[in-house]
Amino acid sequence: MTVGCSKKQDNPAKSIDTTSTVSYIDTLSPSVLLKHPGGLCTQSDFDRIKGKVSLGAEPWMSGWNKLISNSHAQTTYLANPTTKIIRGGNSPEEPLPDNYGNAMNDAAAAFQLGIRWKITGDATYAQAAVNILNAWANTCTACSGDPNVSLAIGIYGYEFAIAGEQLRDYSGWAPADFANYQQWMLKVFYPGALAFLQNHDGCNTKFIWGNWDLCSMAAVMSIGILTDNRSMYNYVINYFQHGTGNGNIFNLIPVVYNDQGLAQWQESGRDQGHGTLELALLEVICQLAWNQGDDLWGFNDNMILKGSEYMAKYNVAFLEVPFTTVNYITDCQGDVGQLTSISSSSRGTVRPMWAMVYNHYVKIKGLTAQYTAMGVQTTQPEGGGGDYGSTSGGFDQFGFGTLLFSRD
Repeated sequence: MTVGCSKKQDNPAKSIDTTSTVSYIDTLSPSVLLKHPGGLCTQSDFDRIKGKVSLGAEPWMSGWNKLISNSHAQTTYLANPTTKIIRGGNSPEEPLPDNYGNAMNDAAAAFQLGIRWKITGDATYAQAAVNILNAWANTCTACSGDPNVSLAIGIYGYEFAIAGEQLRDYSGWAPADFANYQQWMLKVFYPGALAFLQNHDGCNTKFIWGNWDLCSMAAVMSIGILTDNRSMYNYVINYFQHGTGNGNIFNLIPVVYNDQGLAQWQESGRDQGHGTLELALLEVICQLAWNQGDDLWGFNDNMILKGSEYMAKYNVAFLEVPFTTVNYITDCQGDVGQLTSISSSSRGTVRPMWAMVYNHYVKIKGLTAQYTAMGVQTTQPEGGGGDYGSTSGGFDQFGFGTLLFSRD
């Protein structure tokens, strides 16, 4: 079952206490250049993957076959750009109906085609991906809708930015067109994503669920990388550690059970569809930062690993997990309620997200991830957009982790 984001509801807003034992990450001067390509995979990653696929090695080969069988990964795929990306349509803010499906499908296609180019070296795939991105940059001028438009700005903002970053070293992408694409991201997505993190639609900063913050954080960070703006990138590194909203890691993961190697998520008491979305989006931020030299994965004694274990133990192993009652903000004005138990709603939600977190902690850092490993086993080979249904939940993350992140 896949579940996407939905409108803002009553939201947890309790943060665990921080202590002097937390080692915070310092940001670098805005003048320090960012690393490119700086998407989810570096060029050395693609070189490693290419070698595995050329040998027919598993599980990479299964992941490759999953990719090339996806309808979005074909050179015959045609872009469907719209003047406005609408999420939250048929509303007072936007009378026209939703059309964000065009953006989510096209971003997935550009990403998947870009991977095929990186691994095969066949420029036909790169050009097909660039054609999609250029079409959007030359057509789309705005995102629109009721408050749900923030989800479109965040999710498709980060996905279009990563798809573009992955292709930045393709020699066939004319410099003028790439510059135009960068400006499109800066005009259509960045202002709204930043504004959301700064003012949260004028509401109490902890009213809005954590996945909303994470969407915008991923967008700001990836657009910063795409446009060589370290100040934008730094904003998210700082927000992750010190932000006022629920994208702050201490609000997002409010309770850590160190004796059990588990950590409770902000939306665990809401439902598991959105709880798993928090992990899927947080992985994007951590991986982007990792490829720039910042270890958010390891922050505060690998608390995200403990969060992954919690999520997998409940949703994959179907075992019970501890739950601590947490306060939450019930409305825009800041009234307080409580979440008293973990939610069984959407328990067992499937997202292509386990391979990335597992391979980082187990294969790169040499740690143990018992339940996350079960997530890998039950979803391998991971697919991507188009493999998990036609609704937004199947496109909230790029996927293909078996191919992209598996390691010996």
